[in-house]
Amino acid sequence: MALFEAVRLHKRFGQRVVLEDITLAFEAGTTTGLMGPNGAGKTTCFNVLTGHFAPTRGRVLLDGRDVTGLAPQTIARLGVARSFQTISLFDTETAQDNVVVALPRIRARVADAWRDLARDTAAQDEAAALLGRVGLRGRERTRARDLSYGERRALEIALALAGDPRVLFLDEPTSGLGADGTARLADLVAELKRRYTIVMIEHDMRFLFRLADVVHVIHWGQVIASGTPDALRGDPWVARSQLGAG
Repeated sequence: MALFEAVRLHKRFGQRVVLEDITLAFEAGTTTGLMGPNGAGKTTCFNVLTGHFAPTRGRVLLDGRDVTGLAPQTIARLGVARSFQTISLFDTETAQDNVVVALPRIRARVADAWRDLARDTAAQDEAAALLGRVGLRGRERTRARDLSYGERRALEIALALAGDPRVLFLDEPTSGLGADGTARLADLVAELKRRYTIVMIEHDMRFLFRLADVVHVIHWGQVIASGTPDALRGDPWVARSQLGAG
């Protein structure tokens, strides 16, 4: 049994069908890529899998448990974390404090969280360790707004890791990054692969094919090809459409 599954998912908005009969299985300990052109349904698929949209039909299973239509917060508590295309941080707070308030036990007492941050040394230590894991050691006391764009991307991943997830969803992690930032992020994801089951949407084929064990190509709201990066390099849909280019 796969750790996380989508079973015959359909999603429509009014008369517009965005997902049609999507079935995916994400095995524990693997990194899976989703690719395809803009508007293909990739982010909608992410939103359904993580509870931000309820499917019109179909099921979402986490370790055999039906989590279809559960609220995002509930799915997160069950061990599913995600990043977003648009970064959302507390810009006036330090990188470390951003991570502290993302820790589940701190988030549960959000009314007092900011006031108590400095006194909770265990939470501060845990946040610092997470920042070290994503390559931000030494930047703990830097305000989020003063981090470089690539560092902000890394901080967002640290926030996702704060809940100690079983499955980590990354939505366009290289978006807006230059060559150096993309290379650093690739090294980070390669390290995270050792500990987490990862699913990521990505347009950068070189980045995705370097890191993914399996890649699914989504087009017209359907999975049109699946396989290892080596297999997909020769797939006519991928070669002809240059799906990773835009």
